[in-house]
Amino acid sequence: MLPTAARLTRNQDFRLVVRRGRRAGRPRLVVHVLRPDQTRALVGGEAKPEAQANTAPTRDSSASTRVGFVVSKAVGVAVVRHRVARRLRHLMRDRLPDLPAGTLVVVRALPPAADASSRELGTDIDAALKKLRVRYPDGPDSS
Repeated sequence: MLPTAARLTRNQDFRLVVRRGRRAGRPRLVVHVLRPDQTRALVGGEAKPEAQANTAPTRDSSASTRVGFVVSKAVGVAVVRHRVARRLRHLMRDRLPDLPAGTLVVVRALPPAADASSRELGTDIDAALKKLRVRYPDGPDSS
């Protein structure tokens, strides 16, 4: 299970990451990433003072890496979708320390993810993060 501070939950946050972030597609999933430097520039340039007062994230949530998941009905029935989402959550939990603080990530599962093993999903996540160059050099599988 992901800690509460590491969850991306608001629709606006998902939309921001998918529209403004970079993406890397793999056979079973697509990873969208919005780096911390991009996030600060967007928040500083678009937010209004009165809107910030009501919806501004706390310092802890803005500094933490947050992850969200999109598993649509195209992946399968509810049981299959939940199984895929659980696997993705578990895999991303292990990779959170390797990502820069403040990074926002959205992982979108594609229909082939329904038949994929955890190892295959992990390989796809690692390949996507490597392609996007967001993992720290000391992280696993970065060589």
